[in-house]
Amino acid sequence: MEVAVDGIQYQVEVHGEGFPLLLLHGFTGDASTWQPFYDAWSKHSMLIVPDIIGHGKTESPDDLQRYQIESAAHDLNCILNVLGVSQVDLLGYSMGGRLALTFALLFPNKVRKLILESASPGLATDEERELRRMKDAELAKFITEQGINSFVDYWEDIPLFSTMKQLSAQVRETIRSQKLSNSPKGLANSLVGMGTGSQPSWWEQLDELSCEVLLITGGEDKKFCRIAEQMLKTLKKGTWIVIENSGHAIHVEEREKFGTIVSDFLSKKR
Repeated sequence: MEVAVDGIQYQVEVHGEGFPLLLLHGFTGDASTWQPFYDAWSKHSMLIVPDIIGHGKTESPDDLQRYQIESAAHDLNCILNVLGVSQVDLLGYSMGGRLALTFALLFPNKVRKLILESASPGLATDEERELRRMKDAELAKFITEQGINSFVDYWEDIPLFSTMKQLSAQVRETIRSQKLSNSPKGLANSLVGMGTGSQPSWWEQLDELSCEVLLITGGEDKKFCRIAEQMLKTLKKGTWIVIENSGHAIHVEEREKFGTIVSDFLSKKR
């Protein structure tokens, strides 16, 4: 279905019944990221699956302010209001995890449980953020000038996704074709507006979260394991699970384990 939010048409899928579960994909992804889990998760949850601004079939406006992570969180809140949903469980992967954390901090009463897959609270210092903004601006320029095919070639080859090369050719091709279906302008604007360097650092606010938080990282993804370890020290109700032999995209590399962990966490009584 399409949901209009302040002049932008969002593409949103809804599946199943039960307590609502809002699913947020990563950069270059779309709602189809979560399709392999629909059958299992829709048995216990009503799945709300948007294409995040600049991705998939959701519009890609020119206004960079609409891509800022707090603005995107407000858009999600509007979508939930249109659907008549007052509280959700929330799962986000990578960029979607940063957006999920932002939403949970801005709308704490709307989140019952929070699951962050390979996600961070942003960068701690101004210097780190400035450096990252410059890198993301360069990448955005690369997408605009070289085109999406060249960018996806580059993106698939960064060290963060090295373990994905162990997947079957068919799975890799499915993921690639989904990435290529994105709007070049949407991805470029997303990098500039919602990149890790552009968002606020939420490190100091982690102790404000009163909901249960589950952190999931891949054992081969050392950087995000270190981030999760640091986050766990501040979270009031935090749990951290490491999936061995997996990299950044655990929901792809260890699909069955990931699906079971999410289902178990959501069905666990408070």
